[in-house]
Amino acid sequence: MPLVRISLSEQCTLQTQNAISEAIHQALIAEFNIPKEDYFHIIESRSKNQLKFPSSYLGIAHTENIVFVQIIAATGRNIEHKKKLYQKVGHLISQNTHIDPQDVIITLLENARENWSFGNGELQTFNHI
Repeated sequence: MPLVRISLSEQCTLQTQNAISEAIHQALIAEFNIPKEDYFHIIESRSKNQLKFPSSYLGIAHTENIVFVQIIAATGRNIEHKKKLYQKVGHLISQNTHIDPQDVIITLLENARENWSFGNGELQTFNHI
């Protein structure tokens, strides 16, 4: 865990998609202290009419470069960890792609550790939060 779902424009190149995925993974390693091999990402390219968003929300402008990031992770991190993760994700994506931080929308969904199975139809245990 965590499981990351990235939804973005079909105009994003494979190189950009991979850079976004890697940026999110590096941020999770740094801020959520996940192991490097804990890399489960789903990348979904969407047509322009499948991505709905306002041009501005809460004083933040959005463009057609918008990227939706949904992170499902086990509970246990405080608000400071979450703030640092969001900042790191936005920074690393903007540093490694043409996408600005204001176009990175992040949703964190938390659930209990017993709600995860990584295969074999079994409940696995893990030491990291």
